Amino acid sequence: MTGAVQVANCFPPVTTRLVEAEALPKRIQALAQGSVRRLYVRGKLSEGPAVAIVGARAATQLGMDRAHAIARHLAERGVHVVSGGALGIDGAAHRGALAGGGTTTVVLGCGCDVAYPARHAALFDRVLRSGGALISKQRDGSQPRRGSFLARNPLIAALADACVVVEADARSGSLATARAARKLGRIVVAWPGSRGCELLLESGAAMVEQPSDVDAALAGEPRMPQRSLDPDVEIVRAALEAGARSVEAIVTKSRLPVRVVLRALARLS
Repeated sequence: MTGAVQVANCFPPVTTRLVEAEALPKRIQALAQGSVRRLYVRGKLSEGPAVAIVGARAATQLGMDRAHAIARHLAERGVHVVSGGALGIDGAAHRGALAGGGTTTVVLGCGCDVAYPARHAALFDRVLRSGGALISKQRDGSQPRRGSFLARNPLIAALADACVVVEADARSGSLATARAARKLGRIVVAWPGSRGCELLLESGAAMVEQPSDVDAALAGEPRMPQRSLDPDVEIVRAALEAGARSVEAIVTKSRLPVRVVLRALARLS
């Protein structure tokens, strides 16, 4: 994979430490059969209330704005934010937490001294300086590999009380994080409008359409969908709400075939 850079000297003077199983947060110990026995950590691990916010790397601006708003809202209320440090939704979530004066944890698919993506080196620096953490299952110097990102998804889920998926396609790694969250008994929440999130809502996830919906889910009163969800119809609905006013514009925003868009429009009329 490209775009990684070893940046040990760019971060604050914080060394990576190895944390053994007995010293790990209790949340992580919930991972089945002790699959995480040790972690490499820079910064401070949070023991307080926490929410994971994940989603697409190739996210829309609207999706990133939503992730930022949720993270900022939570941070202002003392809730720690966890995400994977990637471009798109992850980065927006970390930035939102910092904007809210809170702390955030970045779960990396590489060593803690390697910034991936490279353009997030300054963001990771801010995370550490603000009292958050970089954590990884990989030792320092480990370069990012595709499999390491899949392997970290259960860790993102385990570090939080709830998992919020803001925007995702049907094959997104974010859905793997949501599945891991369910296995661990965590609350799964999804924002309607993208194909992956609609699939989560169909399978029982709670709904979020404003930051306070996450508060309700954490309080044990999740907002459940009140309609029969057709993923394509909801994707077209979201495109319309985002300002698309022609079939061509909807096709561009939704990435759905023309025939699917026309069928969805007929159901919405």
